[in-house]
Amino acid sequence: MFNDRSILVTGGTGSFGKKFIRTLIERHRPRRIVVLSRDELKQYEMQQDFPESCMRFFLGDVRDRERMVQAMRGVDFVVHAAALKQVPAAEYNPGEFIRTNVNGAENVIHAAIENGVKKVIALSTDKAASPINLYGATKLLSDKLFVAANNIAGNHPTRFAVVRYGNVVGSRGSVVPLFRKMIAEGAKELPITDDQMTRFWITLQHGVDFVLKGFERMYGGEIFVPKIPSVKIVDLACAMAPGLPQKVIGIRPGEKLHELMISRDDSPNTIEFADHFVICPAIRFIEKSNYSSDAAGEKGKPAPLGFKYSSDLNPHFLNLDEIIEINGEP
Repeated sequence: MFNDRSILVTGGTGSFGKKFIRTLIERHRPRRIVVLSRDELKQYEMQQDFPESCMRFFLGDVRDRERMVQAMRGVDFVVHAAALKQVPAAEYNPGEFIRTNVNGAENVIHAAIENGVKKVIALSTDKAASPINLYGATKLLSDKLFVAANNIAGNHPTRFAVVRYGNVVGSRGSVVPLFRKMIAEGAKELPITDDQMTRFWITLQHGVDFVLKGFERMYGGEIFVPKIPSVKIVDLACAMAPGLPQKVIGIRPGEKLHELMISRDDSPNTIEFADHFVICPAIRFIEKSNYSSDAAGEKGKPAPLGFKYSSDLNPHFLNLDEIIEINGEP
């Protein structure tokens, strides 16, 4: 699917972008991979790790519509990974998050349609489901924009879908690197937000693989949600530092006790597949109204009415040994 094709990744110098591009190069023979980001130092550093002749580095910001149109010329597939993501920062800097996560999403959509891009997948987050914080609200708006973009595209060939998943193990700004740093520095205790807190847990490689598969599965308008395990934050701390005391510090501004990926209100539009769910668009498209089978030939069944997919009710919780394995701990 990606052989001899051009792929652009917004926010391509981030953790996801690097893993996605490395996987793409190892498994396929793309004609061109465009890394779009606004940090010239990160691009310079990434060029040293990715010397392949197919690589292109494009300085730009998703806030800049004209620059996005330029970047997508001749591009076949787009992964929209650029976003501002820190929950407390969003509460204090709402305008900045809106300009990047919402206005930026509109610019990606406009540029993709303008250039006849074949398929676009936007990365979302569990925080977009029934959001209580500004970051989640901006990502919900982004999700809605990308779903509706399939109607906006009209007779243009471009199709849009969304991939939504939970906390990525070891990603920048997440709790695992923080705990590792504190443990290495000889911390006497680990800070725990709440001893009841749970989170969805996914490896970077699993997230990348799910996005790659999403391009095969999508018709346009879907929100793809993988079936992934949950962790209890107290278990995470125990797995990383057995015997080290834990201190409850309280929930940060805008933070949830448990995360949600599919709300009960979405259950009438949810299809369950073997290893994932699809939230079908609430609006109807002329060319597609039945998502019970996907473009890859997989078949699903409607989720029960009232179903919700939340980290505390997840049937699969990681035990201590599984947490150590998935976190790459010795």
